[in-house]
Parts: sequence; structure tokens; C-alpha cells
Amino acid sequence: MEENSERRKERRLRYHWPVWFAEDFDEVLSQGQMVDVSSNGAAFTCYSDQCCPCPGQDVTARFSVPQFDSDSSFGLASFTRTGKICRVDEVNAYVRRIAVQFAEPLPFKPGEQTETEVDTRERLKAVTI
Repeated sequence: MEENSERRKERRLRYHWPVWFAEDFDEVLSQGQMVDVSSNGAAFTCYSDQCCPCPGQDVTARFSVPQFDSDSSFGLASFTRTGKICRVDEVNAYVRRIAVQFAEPLPFKPGEQTETEVDTRERLKAVTI
């Protein structure tokens, strides 16, 4: 019998575009880089400085997600979401990977817009932000 350790309920959209975040969105924003996103949460990297969030902390993040059309083109859907930091992993001495669960889900499932992750990578290949 094959055992599957995958606990995710939804495929993630993996991409590397900017994300801005802060505990208080009226303060100075820190910039990170999106790793992946689903309708319920996201992972991003940021510097491991005094602005790096901690597990259990509430944050607000602003980011854009590609929204694919049936003709292989896409637009950008921009979101501001509050959420709770559920995990912080050390990537190296200078960078942390932050996992956040949104308080309100996105209105679509970003990773499930195409048939496969390969299709998604092909559509995003020529685009950089």
C-alpha cells in the first residue's frame, strides 16, 4: 500500500513575485518574495531581520496572483489579506520562509487554474515582475 504524506487539500501556485507585509499595515512595509499561494494561505521568503514575523503573529500582506484566461493569457489579481503566521523555517542565516494562513480565502484556487504544474510553469515562463 502506498502512503501519501501530502496534507494539502489544494494544489499550490508556485511563483516568485514580490509580496509586501507588516504587522500593522499603516507602518513601514517589508518586502518578501512569494514562494507559493493557495486560496487559504501562502508561503514567502524574507530577510531574517527585526521585520521578520514570528509564529502566531498576525500580519497583513499585499500581493498579486496571476489569473489565467482560457486563451493562455493572464491578468493579475491583486489582494490584501490578513492572516496568522503558522510556520517560520530557516532557509539560511539571512533568509526565512514564512507560511501564513489567510483569515479570508482568495475567491479562486490559484494552483488549480491549469491542468498541471507544467502548464502553469509554461504560461509563467516569459513573465517576470
